[in-house]
Amino acid sequence: MKKLLLKSTFFCCLWTFLPLSGQERIPEVETLLGKMTLEEKIGQLNLLTPGGGVATGAVVSENVEANIKAGQVGGLFGVAGPEKVRLAQEMAVGHTRLKIPLLIGADVIHGYKTTYPIPLGVSSSWDMGLIEEAARMAAVEATADGIMWNFSPMVDIARDPRWGRIAEGAGEDPYLGSAIAQAMVKGYQGQDLKAPNTMLACVKHLALYGAAEAGRDYHSVDMSKIKMFNQYLPPYKAAIDAGVASVMSSFNDIDGVPASGNKWLLTTLLRDRWGFEGFAVSDYTSVNEMVAHGLGDLQAVSSLALKAGLDMDMVGEGFLTTLKKSVEEGKVSEEEITRACRRILEAKYIAGLFDDPYRYLDSDRPKKEILTKENRDLARKLATRSFVLLKNHNQLLPLKKDAKIALVGPLANSRNNMLGTWAPTGNPKWAVTVLEGFQNVAPTASVTHKKGANITDDVDFAKKVNVFGPRVQIDDRPSEVLLQEAVEAAKESDVVVAVVGEATEMSGEAASRTDISIPNSQKKLIRALVATGKPVALILMSGRPLTIPEEFNMPIALLQVWHPGVEAGNAIADVVFGDYNPSGKLTTTWPQNVGQIPIYHSIKNTGRPAPHEKFQK
Repeated sequence: MKKLLLKSTFFCCLWTFLPLSGQERIPEVETLLGKMTLEEKIGQLNLLTPGGGVATGAVVSENVEANIKAGQVGGLFGVAGPEKVRLAQEMAVGHTRLKIPLLIGADVIHGYKTTYPIPLGVSSSWDMGLIEEAARMAAVEATADGIMWNFSPMVDIARDPRWGRIAEGAGEDPYLGSAIAQAMVKGYQGQDLKAPNTMLACVKHLALYGAAEAGRDYHSVDMSKIKMFNQYLPPYKAAIDAGVASVMSSFNDIDGVPASGNKWLLTTLLRDRWGFEGFAVSDYTSVNEMVAHGLGDLQAVSSLALKAGLDMDMVGEGFLTTLKKSVEEGKVSEEEITRACRRILEAKYIAGLFDDPYRYLDSDRPKKEILTKENRDLARKLATRSFVLLKNHNQLLPLKKDAKIALVGPLANSRNNMLGTWAPTGNPKWAVTVLEGFQNVAPTASVTHKKGANITDDVDFAKKVNVFGPRVQIDDRPSEVLLQEAVEAAKESDVVVAVVGEATEMSGEAASRTDISIPNSQKKLIRALVATGKPVALILMSGRPLTIPEEFNMPIALLQVWHPGVEAGNAIADVVFGDYNPSGKLTTTWPQNVGQIPIYHSIKNTGRPAPHEKFQK
């Protein structure tokens, strides 16, 4: 670990796109700063989302067009496509006094339109070259749609699978997480950030977000510095050593101070100790949410965030509406605002926007570079490498391609649940279902499909899961009828393949769960299928480790496939029918029950460890 952190693998090839040090400022940026009014500087610190595009949060900005033309916006997200981005860029360049272009950002978490497996699944490949290649592909697609800034990689170490956002990271190990962070930064940013197919990366969430107490999202974090530096901070540092252009603050507090207003975190650690020269952006309204922490009104928390070292305010508009007043009252200085503005302008310069604000807006690129066969092939390859064979009773897998198969389960033909959580730029309509994958890979197989069960029978829970679309669809038919259909199909088959687990939004942001077992509706189905005496292969989809002691002890094959992305069905069929031997390895510990949490591979022994069985004989 020490070697990884002190000697960055990619430093030599990435140094040229790091923002310059205070002794080597960019002359063009300094000249521009000299022309800017206080109001124009504050405007650059404002990041908005116009709504009507990609939904990633509950708050939508108002009067976006007027604010852009007034020079009060530094960047946008939630807007994509060369034509739409051009309109926004023309407002900034054509209607403002200083013609400063906008940064256009997006959450490209695991692929852009060509969605590949959730990050936790990707980490299970342990293949840094393939991970870098996937990030490179995502950058090419996103920039083809006019996006030049990516809110990724998410590198939070997570050791509590109740926390829904465990799906977005690389698991529990800081060494692996550091290597993946560097591979993703290199993939997104490439060799030249002025190239129109590379994008600024943003490492998130600084810091310790994955250690929220009890796995409750946005919750407090309290840990020793030893644990912090040894187990949780290394992946952020690795991304910074790799030349990441920006950093996003987290929602949680650290030592009692929220990250977005934590000067020790954003200045002492990030800049003074680690030497980061890029810019720091808040998470979605995280500055405003410091009010609920009891740190004062919007003006007070905005001032606190700026002085702590935060440069850009995402959506909350606290900087925009209060900083001028704070300057007048002596609570912040114009020099502090200039410092933040400089960092944002330097990022725009490094991205080549001052040379050509429209460099990412080639209308011919989307149809040539998005959702291509080559991209889908890469997504399929990465998916097969992410699958983990947890158990293979009687060497059931792989199946013969001429077998008579009962393909059952609520996820077997559910297009809406293939992409996984945090795929806001993808579209489920492009996804391949498991049923379609079986038909594509094994056309001579006799496949009978039955739903067998709902993902859950709980109507209220289903409504919560369906916040971004129909992920849980409760059948009009009684659950007993669905179950009986599946059992009858199983009895008539040579082998049963059951596709079960979580809907996509059962994990992810604001999707913490106290019960991380397979929902009871599906447990009943699994028990009934095993009771038929037919060989059963369980294909398990989830965004987190699940507690599966009952299922694991059944005489079944068990293949963990996470949420595999747009090529889900084809990739699953590739493995089930033996075209690829599953090679994935877990990157996070699976507890037998929630009472064991937190649990992880590098946990220290106690002074009285339980004796091993061999010593008891």
